[in-house]
Amino acid sequence: MNQNYQLTVEQILQRPQFRHAYVAGGQPGLSRLVRWVHIIEVIQFEELLQGGEMILTTGAAFGTSIGLFETYMEQLIRRDVACLCIELGHSIQEVPEAWVRLAEVNGLPLIVFPQAVRFIDITQDIHAHIINRHHDALQDLERISREFHRLTLTSQGVNHVLQLLHRSTQAQILYIAPDGQSRCVPYASDDATKRWTKLLLEHMDSKPLDKQSAAALPYHIQSGRHTMIAQPVGAMGKTWAHLALILDRQPQQFEYLILDSASLSIAQDLLRKRYMEERKLYSQTLWIDDLLHLRIRDEEGIKALIGPDYKRNNELPYRVCLIEITRESGRATASSLLDENEDALGLHLSLAARAIFEQQGFYPLITIQNDRLVVIAFDRLPTKPAKDRLRHAIASLRAMKDEEDIGLTVGIGGTNRGYMNAYLSYQEAIQAISLSGTLGSDILFFDELGVFQLLFHIGDKAALHTFMRSSLGPLLDHDQSKGSELLRTLKVYLDHDGSKQLAAQRLFIARQSLYYRLEQIEALLGSDYMEPEKRLALGVAIRVYQLLNPDA
Repeated sequence: MNQNYQLTVEQILQRPQFRHAYVAGGQPGLSRLVRWVHIIEVIQFEELLQGGEMILTTGAAFGTSIGLFETYMEQLIRRDVACLCIELGHSIQEVPEAWVRLAEVNGLPLIVFPQAVRFIDITQDIHAHIINRHHDALQDLERISREFHRLTLTSQGVNHVLQLLHRSTQAQILYIAPDGQSRCVPYASDDATKRWTKLLLEHMDSKPLDKQSAAALPYHIQSGRHTMIAQPVGAMGKTWAHLALILDRQPQQFEYLILDSASLSIAQDLLRKRYMEERKLYSQTLWIDDLLHLRIRDEEGIKALIGPDYKRNNELPYRVCLIEITRESGRATASSLLDENEDALGLHLSLAARAIFEQQGFYPLITIQNDRLVVIAFDRLPTKPAKDRLRHAIASLRAMKDEEDIGLTVGIGGTNRGYMNAYLSYQEAIQAISLSGTLGSDILFFDELGVFQLLFHIGDKAALHTFMRSSLGPLLDHDQSKGSELLRTLKVYLDHDGSKQLAAQRLFIARQSLYYRLEQIEALLGSDYMEPEKRLALGVAIRVYQLLNPDA
């Protein structure tokens, strides 16, 4: 198809309305593309033009004035119009040589109608022709897009898409595959392929892609008389490959649209293959669940399962991340969230998590447990702060799922080394996530839980309850019988280091109301309740209460 839908100045001159017209100057510009036809009979008009217009005029705006004509022409040149057509007889009788020279210098075709013509006939004819050709282009684009999608279902889908893209645009195609290998369609020398690849990669490095710049895609790169337009190929926030058209002219809308369609088809093909790989990885890592629940106790067995990566990963620090899938309406269960699409949603989350964790420098081992994703994140960049990268990874994953009305609650265990200790970090992740509602946070690190870390390791819940009652019993009984909020008041007061002003602000009550509550607390707990030892015991007892009553 190539450019059949485009209309050049030279092609327009072959139409019946131009049979008596001649080109007075600017012959080199006859290959310019005409986007629209505009009649301009005023001297100031620059803001009316967008570029690529064929301008029709009787010369009423400038008459025989050289100065006014130069002003008129300067605006046309700045707006990059396609050509200027002047009708003789009304305002001017002949075209001065100075006008011709000005057109020649700027390469702007100056077309003369030696006798009167109907501008309305010209505009109707050319506009109808342009609209019909664009309609044909859209039909071709739809047909080619369907063919792209069909080709991706074949074994050599990407190769076939590249070949069809070349046939449809007659452009040189550059494809940088996920493995970093570049190739051109049709074949280009190694030097040419390397040159274009280097140009694209350098341009991407100088203009890194973010949410703001994504709207400016594709990349537009000028190199001599060639223009490259390049589109990242990927999904789920990760770029896997790059696709580019190399043209010996300025690209038109059709090239941008067909490049986008081809890159989308290739992305779907790569995504499909990654789903297959993820499914294979998932089936191969079912043993992770056994490792986390101490059903594997033989280190030699793990070596056999992991292979050559065992030694390196076994020496790396790691954390277990427990990612729980939630809905806006509340916590989801396996039956409510994953009943019909459990496999698809789980694999999608697993695939997205793998890509994101790898971007942050982690080697992830992933398994799925009903509505939870478990990631053992081995840190391959231990010199960089792991927590910051983990928070960034979770934020990226959460941003991807926000559009699907899916929330994520995350518990992250402490740092460990050695596969056989993974269950320790896993148990810590479980303990951390269990406090998400209590502490009002959707991402919790076990090693940031303070005294809760110790309380989790006290197995005697009866002893914890006795300690809590001995410290807080009078307050709890008062709140239960009177419907008061003395326990909450005490917690906020202690959390703000005994500052009455901050406590009142946090509780949204007047200072006098706080004073009254503190008097009640003192009457129930004793006047020494803010002494160091008793204050410490009260703080721990409140944490015990939170641990034993997560829904309170």
